[in-house]
Amino acid sequence: MLRVICMVESTEPIILCIASFFKGNKFIRECWRQDLPTVLLTREKLLTEAWERDCLEGLFAVPGEGNAQSYLMAATQIARHRRISRVVALEEYDVVTAAYIREHLCLPGIGSTAAKHFQDKLAMRVQAQNLGIPQPPFVSLVNCQSVGRFMEEIQPPWMLKPRVGASSMGIRKLHTPEEVWRAISELDQRENFHEQSPFYLLEKHVPGDVYHVDSLVDEGEILFANVERYGAPPFDIAHFGGVTTSHSIPHDSAERNSLIMLNEKLLRSLRFEPGVTHAEFIHCAGSRQQEISAGPQASQDRAAVQNKDDAGFYFLEVAARVGGAYTAETVEAATGIDLWREWARIELASPARPYSLPKVCNQHSGIAVALARQEHPDTSRYTDPEIVYRVQKPWHVGLIVRSADYSRIRHLLSDYVRRFNEDFTAFCPAEETPEYYLRHQSA
Repeated sequence: MLRVICMVESTEPIILCIASFFKGNKFIRECWRQDLPTVLLTREKLLTEAWERDCLEGLFAVPGEGNAQSYLMAATQIARHRRISRVVALEEYDVVTAAYIREHLCLPGIGSTAAKHFQDKLAMRVQAQNLGIPQPPFVSLVNCQSVGRFMEEIQPPWMLKPRVGASSMGIRKLHTPEEVWRAISELDQRENFHEQSPFYLLEKHVPGDVYHVDSLVDEGEILFANVERYGAPPFDIAHFGGVTTSHSIPHDSAERNSLIMLNEKLLRSLRFEPGVTHAEFIHCAGSRQQEISAGPQASQDRAAVQNKDDAGFYFLEVAARVGGAYTAETVEAATGIDLWREWARIELASPARPYSLPKVCNQHSGIAVALARQEHPDTSRYTDPEIVYRVQKPWHVGLIVRSADYSRIRHLLSDYVRRFNEDFTAFCPAEETPEYYLRHQSA
């Protein structure tokens, strides 16, 4: 049953925002600043969160985990009383759900097939392969013969990945065929069909540095793209603990130019039009690059051909959302661009009110963030003048720094990793499935 917390009666069209997690307040506030009525549809468990209630004309909640059908029913009920003009997913898990609602209500925006290219890792893999985007060899776990042939042709280790999920949730590194078959058997014993092996893929493990490119797109044109590199692969941090770091890279570097071009090729090929994206790539140079495609059959039908311009970069995944783990705050520190705010302005743009990107700054920034042993870690002893943001989330510690000096950013992050490990860092294993995350987490 849909729970109605508040609702303003009006004939004006509204923007319907969907959020399965507590995210997107800046988006909501920008809609309010632009005088466009907004309503929020979320899970009942999140009603106590600090939503921007004064900026909302309606707040609605669905019970339980909030599956696609419950959101669709709720959106239809809202549409009986208010005219919905646009549907926006504020979170990873809501991208396809929002597309279903658009299709059902015949509203503008990407449909469910296109949306899956920005949520379903297998769908984006297949599409990228068809478009010639370089990426690691992969195989769906639907057909056992295909899986067996893949393991004969592609040397281990392999990464077992859920097709839907944020961060490194549910990902495992496997080293032998026996481990793979055992994992498939374990998955197929799960009660829910959508948690079983057909909803996973197997992928060649690619060692290297992981980068992310965060973009703003309007009418198919990339107006803004920021490139950062993780200090350690997210998988390693999620499964073995430690401090997550990410930092911008030199503006005139060859790696930045290569990633800007590859990201543009990816988004143009996927025909992404308005909004924000978070894409991840891995750099694998030299002999390692040759090993990726090694195998008896030279995986021409599995991995895209590497172009010279790609400089050893391989596509990992892309999402139609703002990156998590304080990505927006880190990007804003370096560039002055608030991804949430600009995303809202792009969504609200019209011929009468076209979008215009604000002036971009050219600073460097970085973040160090980790789980903490203390509920409210005290970072008062960290007094570097480059600190511009302190994470205030319980059981987390984090600092964002800004400087015109790239080497200064690298030095500070290296120092914070050492000090965080001494002062704060805790470890908690990553959740196994998105369903577990929805069931047990509120943010």
